[in-house]
Parts: sequence; C-alpha cells; structure tokens
Amino acid sequence: MSKRSPIYTLMLSSILILVAGCSSSPDEQDLVIGNRSEQALYLDAKEKMKLGNFAAATATLSALDSKYPFGPYSHQIQLDLIYSYYKSGKTAETVATIDRFTRLNPNHSDVDYAIYMRGLTNMESDKNLFQELVGIDRSDRDPTHSREAFEDFRHLIEKFPESKYAADAQKRMLHIKSRLAKYEIAIARFYMRREAFVAAANRGRYVLEYYSDTSHVQEALEIMVECYDQLKLEELKDNAMKTLKLNYPKSSFIS
Repeated sequence: MSKRSPIYTLMLSSILILVAGCSSSPDEQDLVIGNRSEQALYLDAKEKMKLGNFAAATATLSALDSKYPFGPYSHQIQLDLIYSYYKSGKTAETVATIDRFTRLNPNHSDVDYAIYMRGLTNMESDKNLFQELVGIDRSDRDPTHSREAFEDFRHLIEKFPESKYAADAQKRMLHIKSRLAKYEIAIARFYMRREAFVAAANRGRYVLEYYSDTSHVQEALEIMVECYDQLKLEELKDNAMKTLKLNYPKSSFIS
C-alpha cells in the first residue's frame, strides 16, 4: 500500500475542518435577527442607513424581509432594501427587489419611486468608474443598461406624469439619449475604418432619426456626407450636405 504524502494529509485535514465549520455555522439571518422584535430591528436598520453603513443595513433588512414578509413594516422594509442595495452597488439584488415590489404592489403609493430607482440602477450599471477616472472614452461599450434605464424612466413618466420623480427622469432621459447617440457615432466610425460605408451611413441616419435633440447630429451628418461620397451616391450626399450647411455652417466638411 502506498503511503500518503504529508501535503495530501494536510490538505485533506483542512478540507474536513472547513466542511465541519460550514455545517456547524448557525443561519446568518438568525444571527442578525436574534431575539429582537421587528420594530427594534427595523429601527436598527434605519440607523445603519443614516450612518451610511448600507452593507450592514441590507443584511438586517434582508433578514427582516424574509422573517416578516407580511408584517406592518414589510412594504417600507422592501423600499429601504431597494435603496440600501443600490447604495451598496448590488445591481442584481436591487433590480430583483424592485421587480418583486412592483409586481406584488402595483397600486402602492411609492411604486413610482421603485420604477425611478430601477432607472437609476441601470444608469449606474452603464458606468465604468475606472475609465472615467483615467479619462478613457469608451463610447463603444455595450449600451444595454442605458437603454433599459431609458425605458424605465419613460415608463415612469407615462404611468406617473405627476410623480415628483418625473422631472428628474426627463432630464436623465436626455442624458441617456446623448450617450446612445455617441455610441452610434462610435460604431459608425468603426465601420468607416473598415470601409463598410453603407453600415456607417445607416448609423449616422439613425442618429438623425432618433437622437435629433442631441449634440451629435453634426457628426452624424458629416459621417453621412463622407460615406455617400465614398459610395458615389451623389443625391444622398447632396441632401446630407444641404442639411449640414443649413444647421452647421461652420462645419469643416463644407467647402
């Protein structure tokens, strides 16, 4: 019979200790709740939120949400949990909690807040803090979360036009449209570098059709002029040039 090496024995012992430790650990939520009442726990969670300790607040609120799903604080617990998850940067948990709240409480007085927070969460998901700090422009990154945020804010405004969050949602939609237009321009320039001029021109036209109230219209027109010139599509080029001259007479593309 072959002898086991000391390293093998040590690894096996470590694994057994780890498994034993995990199996004997009490439930995390029971540790949070203990013997305290729902009210005491909720006040404790609110104090943690007030102090900015959102990680600890989410642990308490999550435990409360599981322990007292129909308690007198249940709706407010879920709303506070949405905010605490958001402030903790837990995107998936935030969205899941929002979707559950809006699905189960479609007529709640704060459902507009939940939809607004969904938009904020999706906007935050589209950001890259490191790239912003070092000044890297990544306009070509996937804008899926920005599109979702736009739809969230649009849904809020359409369903709750009198909501106190509607005005801010409208401003954020304009910001998102600019981000989406910038993405289309970045992709158009990518196609141009590869001489895919039809695809590039279509991206420029898309900006004109859907993001005409952004600051990227001039770039879109210039791309269209250049692409139609490369494609020898004189009529389309002339039309794009006329629009460019009318709206942006100082463009370098105008001879």
